Amino acid sequence: MPAAQSRYLRRDKDVAALWPDNVERAVRGNNERKTKDMSDRLKAEREAAATRRNLLTQDAIERTGITEEMIGELVTRFYGRVREDALLGPVFAIVQNWDEHLAKLEDFWSSVVLMSGRYHGSPMRAHMPLSLVGDHFDRWLDLFEQTAREVCPPPAAALFIDKARRIADSFEMASASLAGRIAVPRHLLRP
Repeated sequence: MPAAQSRYLRRDKDVAALWPDNVERAVRGNNERKTKDMSDRLKAEREAAATRRNLLTQDAIERTGITEEMIGELVTRFYGRVREDALLGPVFAIVQNWDEHLAKLEDFWSSVVLMSGRYHGSPMRAHMPLSLVGDHFDRWLDLFEQTAREVCPPPAAALFIDKARRIADSFEMASASLAGRIAVPRHLLRP
């Protein structure tokens, strides 16, 4: 090998020996900077989302008059009727602790109508093993709508009913899909 080539190889080796350390420091610094930038950006996005959610919640409260107390009354009265209902009562007979279940349902409805974020669960997964059919959803909505109209002022009842119909449609379509059937969203069309 000619001397000129070996000299370049030696320099390349010298540089190569330093390279990993330089690159590692540069990458680490770059990654730390990126991580901090991402962390700051995520924090800002979360704060902005929380601000938007609070504004939407405040707007819903002002437009409808919904309160946590109203949600509690609606849930308690409605599920009292469900438990006594000839069609739905047997479905809900599996509930072991009604106080705990009602608290979870209050969290669910608070999250749905007031966007409180209190509910952390998977209601669809919990209901799929129940083999629910169209009659169950219709009866659930009949009782829910009746109770909402009794407990809530009209704007609040309308919001609860709209959300309940959408939930019923989603559950019915998912239940039908699991059974190998096709269901269309029909509850939004209720009078």
